[in-house]
Amino acid sequence: MAAAQGRLSDGADGMDDAKENAEAEGRAGTAGPPAFRAAVDALRAARLRPQVEVEPTPAPQRLAPYAYAVEAVVADGEQELADGRLVLLHDPAGHDAWHGTFRLVTLVRAELEPEMAADPLLPEVCWSWLTGALQARGLTYGEPSGTVTRASSHYFGGLAERPAASQIEIRASWTPREGLGGAPDTAGHLASWCDLLAQVGGLPPAGPGDASVVTLPQRRGPQSR
Repeated sequence: MAAAQGRLSDGADGMDDAKENAEAEGRAGTAGPPAFRAAVDALRAARLRPQVEVEPTPAPQRLAPYAYAVEAVVADGEQELADGRLVLLHDPAGHDAWHGTFRLVTLVRAELEPEMAADPLLPEVCWSWLTGALQARGLTYGEPSGTVTRASSHYFGGLAERPAASQIEIRASWTPREGLGGAPDTAGHLASWCDLLAQVGGLPPAGPGDASVVTLPQRRGPQSR
């Protein structure tokens, strides 16, 4: 797959917004009931493959009483192969549609090579990558739902020299099963999500017990590539 076009957040909001976002992120990680704090702590301590650059990002505030989010880019040198966002939602009172108190919501996207974009089975394959990544790590979950969207861009006039481009976008959500203390295995779900990102980006799967992993960093400033 070719490089994804653009970051989910481009870091161009200014210093005041960056400070406000960092403060909001800090509140998200320290506020909330014990199960939510434990789930966030597990996300922050997760060990991930180094080709997937993960960092916290401000979470949506209206989807649930408590939320925490990360964004990620799959990088190969200076080239970005895929990007995405994963949001952890928590409602201590439970949610009828979730059938639980936690929900994971994701957006993953990548550019496609022309021959892959033409494959009529591509949406089904991409969805199987998501469910397969969760199953490969032995994670239990329920109520999965989502969409796989394939889009193509063709250029004309002054842009006619640009080659046609295609992009795949996966939007999905699922309910991670809660463990001891009421918190799900969020570190495992984050690792499986990174496996999905890497697969969408065209990287080979990491071997079992792969030592080339890193922990989730604190939020960084804008980066250039």
